[in-house]
Amino acid sequence: MTPPDTILSLLRVRLGDAVLALPATAVREIVRAVAITALPGAPAIIEGAVNVRGALVPVVDVRARLRLPARALDPDQFLVMLQAGDRTVALRVDEVDDLVDVSPREIEGTGTLSPAMQGLAGLSARADGMLVIYDPAAFVSQAESQALDAALAAHA
Repeated sequence: MTPPDTILSLLRVRLGDAVLALPATAVREIVRAVAITALPGAPAIIEGAVNVRGALVPVVDVRARLRLPARALDPDQFLVMLQAGDRTVALRVDEVDDLVDVSPREIEGTGTLSPAMQGLAGLSARADGMLVIYDPAAFVSQAESQALDAALAAHA
């Protein structure tokens, strides 16, 4: 549990009109989008994989996960490398906006809102709009993670 006086740093990213916030502590690095290689046998939520300094990093189709319109890969996009549980994943985003500091007192847990909001770590009403905070580990389900492990092992 985070002490109430601790400030949380969040990375704000954009996918079209959607704005997401990710815990800065989960962000490993941000790179310009590169070609994504298909990963046979991976679950549908995985766009493919990219090679990051010799490591194969799966790219989560965050647009599909959030039911946003698909968008073709563009060199102006970014890949945000996140620590999601015990694995590193990449999210392809249109823009990396800013680091935002939020007090835990300003975050409303989603458990009180709706069970349909699974994957959300919280919401924070701000002067510049609602900040929707996601849990990186929730982008890939347990079953998807197992299928991804099998696909990565077959590719090695």
